[in-house]
Amino acid sequence: MKLIIWLWNPWDQYKLTRHNLGFLFLDYFAWKENFSDFHFESKFKWEISNWIFEGEKTILLKPQTFMNLSWESLRKIIDFYKIDPEDWIVVFDDMSMDFWKVRFRDKWSAWWHNGIKDIIRHFKDDFKRIKVWVWFNSHFEVSDWVLSKFTEEELIDLDNEVFPKIYEVLNKEI
Repeated sequence: MKLIIWLWNPWDQYKLTRHNLGFLFLDYFAWKENFSDFHFESKFKWEISNWIFEGEKTILLKPQTFMNLSWESLRKIIDFYKIDPEDWIVVFDDMSMDFWKVRFRDKWSAWWHNGIKDIIRHFKDDFKRIKVWVWFNSHFEVSDWVLSKFTEEELIDLDNEVFPKIYEVLNKEI
């Protein structure tokens, strides 16, 4: 069984923000691969979708906690389904790479990303990661920037350029 978890902030006011890039992609991925619709399970604090992908059950997880508490949903799902760390991939936004760049690593420092820091604090540092650069405008505070909404032009770039890149990297690593 494989698990793909995207870090985000789940409430409507954060829906189209840079920090929520991953959730926008999860919807794209679920649609492209005909995964089941996401459904909310309050006792586990998650939205979940699953499908048989490349011959193996794959779960898409949207934690229903703030970014910095993503470990709570992750802990519940890996305990419930008994998923080994080598079978989960955490995808997140990053500001330390070229614009719209996508990178995969087995291990990686958390840098500034508090959601990744939180997962490392509660688990070991040996999980797969895909990070997508969301550019940083130095005229903003970091928290204001990552919680700012994408422009219309950026949303078009996501659909036409970024999501296909993430999809390709993810398909290689699942």
